[in-house]
Amino acid sequence: MRSFSRLILLLSLAFTATLNAQSHAGHDHNHPVDRLNGRVVDEASRPVIGAYVIHVGHEHHAHTNELGYFTLDEVDAGDSIMISYLGYLTQTVLVPNQPVEIEIRMREGSFNLNEVVIRPGVEALNVITSIDLAVRPVASAQEVLRSVPGLVIGQHAGGGKAEQIFLRGFDVDHGTDVAISVDGLPVNMVSHAHGQGYADLHFIIPETIEKIDFGKGPYYADVGNFNTAGYVNFALKERLESSSAGIEYGSFNTRRLTSLIDVLSSDNHNAYLATAYTLTDGPFDSSQHFSRFNVMGKYTGVLRDKSKVSLLASHFTSKWDASGQIPVRAVESGLIGRFGAIDDTEGGYTSRTNVAVNYNKVVDRNTFVKTSAFYSRYDFELFSNFTFFLEDPVNGDQIRQREERDIFGLSTELNKAVYVADRELLIKSGVGLRYDNSDDNGLANTINRTTERSFVQQGDIDESNLFGYVNGEMEFGNLLINTGLRFDYFQFNYVDGLATLYDRQEQTASRVSPKLNFMYNANNELQLFLKTGIGFHSNDTRVVLDNSADDILPAAYGGDLGFIYRPTPGVIVNAALWALLLDQEFVYVGDAGIVEPSGETRRLGVDFGVRAQLARGLFADLDVNYAFARSTEELEGEDYIPLAPPFTSTGGLSYKSDKWTAGLRYRYLADRPANEDNSIVAKGYGIVDANLNYRIGAFTIGLEAQNLLDTEWEETQFATESRLFNETSPTEEIHFTPGAPFFLRAIGRVRF
Repeated sequence: MRSFSRLILLLSLAFTATLNAQSHAGHDHNHPVDRLNGRVVDEASRPVIGAYVIHVGHEHHAHTNELGYFTLDEVDAGDSIMISYLGYLTQTVLVPNQPVEIEIRMREGSFNLNEVVIRPGVEALNVITSIDLAVRPVASAQEVLRSVPGLVIGQHAGGGKAEQIFLRGFDVDHGTDVAISVDGLPVNMVSHAHGQGYADLHFIIPETIEKIDFGKGPYYADVGNFNTAGYVNFALKERLESSSAGIEYGSFNTRRLTSLIDVLSSDNHNAYLATAYTLTDGPFDSSQHFSRFNVMGKYTGVLRDKSKVSLLASHFTSKWDASGQIPVRAVESGLIGRFGAIDDTEGGYTSRTNVAVNYNKVVDRNTFVKTSAFYSRYDFELFSNFTFFLEDPVNGDQIRQREERDIFGLSTELNKAVYVADRELLIKSGVGLRYDNSDDNGLANTINRTTERSFVQQGDIDESNLFGYVNGEMEFGNLLINTGLRFDYFQFNYVDGLATLYDRQEQTASRVSPKLNFMYNANNELQLFLKTGIGFHSNDTRVVLDNSADDILPAAYGGDLGFIYRPTPGVIVNAALWALLLDQEFVYVGDAGIVEPSGETRRLGVDFGVRAQLARGLFADLDVNYAFARSTEELEGEDYIPLAPPFTSTGGLSYKSDKWTAGLRYRYLADRPANEDNSIVAKGYGIVDANLNYRIGAFTIGLEAQNLLDTEWEETQFATESRLFNETSPTEEIHFTPGAPFFLRAIGRVRF
């Protein structure tokens, strides 16, 4: 491991030295006559990022950077250059006689998988989410995370709590092992009142999502805490094609109103305002009384030198009642129905306000600097009752978790292309800071949400994360090598509000995370890749300071070996064999509503996916994921990881034309162990959903059917020890939240 870290460090130092040597020898000066410089933009003059530029009849190729620029070597006047990007018409242009920079303006075309080119790069799999979003846009808050291949979610607290996430053999709980962000704004909450890494995405209005950037495994130098199983970054639209308003009405008294208003639209300046209001009672015997209000505004401006600035502001507030996780024995005995409750006073309230500024400064065609700053104000209060009358046979075991949080962040990143022996070296290096101030972060025993019986925890948390990284990428013929090094420094502070005397406790820790990735593009149809790297997830501040953490920043060691292949123009196949070793796992503790650290774990798995265009406008997709997850410090037979899913699969058919869109989809989660010896099993399920929409002029009407086959299923399950009011002894068994039955929703939208 030490030799690997030294290799990465030496490579990074070499890249930095090269950058310094080249800083006054910009590529625009004294370039060879056989080098073509160009820029690719769309019809609104916005840069097309990641367009593939091919030297027809030769092996040379290039792709556009975040400014839309590209450079292609060894070209002659009159040569043909082909430019391709998904969703745009492929263009072919001739190299001019003079060494001038050319601009190619792409025109949008009908979506066609024939336009897909497998570009070299550590994030090449993003082409999958680009295809999925184009074929089946995100239409609900629940579908936001389901858009990530191989990721499965479950809701178990009245719709207002962050979803439970399953990915690569992880029960991620609410975000412990997946780093999630929106336009660079972090979503995961460190040292959260309910659980480490808590990621509530409900502040997103789904109709504003433009792109999903994702990666599996800890292989990305610019992604830090919680990036073990993977990361997801949602990019929001910079402009609207038109204003729109929508109304939805569905089963269980579900209603939703949306509006997207184009406030400013010009070549260089765009702004819009989006709102959404959602209400539902849910299928439960006790109404959820769920309500959520979202408002978001975004401005994007392009300056004269092609630099870009954006301002994002959003707010959401949500409140709900919940029926909680009910024990199997209560349903089987007839005490309650599947949608009944032992304690129907559960529920909560949460809100989040965000302000984020991003500035991309263009230095020259090969250099730009990305700077971002953000602030979030967050409030959270959650009432739960996992064990009913286990601890207090008279008043019950209801608990309240709450906090008030302020999050500040600032980062800057330098991106530069330099040339070493006529080879392009792409360098990315950045530094940043995130600071979380969480006040009144606590856990209390309560009665009926109103009476506080006792405090288990109560205090103020301050947590800082300073980070820096460097990443280098260079092609050697068909081989691309990507290497990176990341450094993170954490400071944990806690003031225990229950202590008799004031005492600020403090602890610090740091982590160095090297990455080394290889991509081999045999041709435009096949890419082989080997990815390796180290990531980490941080421990909760309170766990760190009470000395119950074996490791403050436990590492994750990962490796992926796989390929992306296009056997025919209309089919794309991706597959990977992967392994992930964690120094320390987090296990959810239902009776306390928190997470606690356990021992080392090992996961081995296979990911397989297919995207196919069966006919004009008709698309199919399939994702199959297998994972073998075990604890390495326990005896065989007692080494299962609770709720780690061994097998998941999603897929479906989608149809898209000028007037019609339709979809038929399934999601499947296999049986999984609910405890360490697999004596309690969480049942799997398979659900089928469908939708149909028709567009006529400015109007769109549609129907969406969830759980089309009216399957009886358990959406989330936990092995929990509990005692009912009339029981003399506790029982450990499955507690579950029932999945919704057949659900029908009508949709109407108008564009103006």
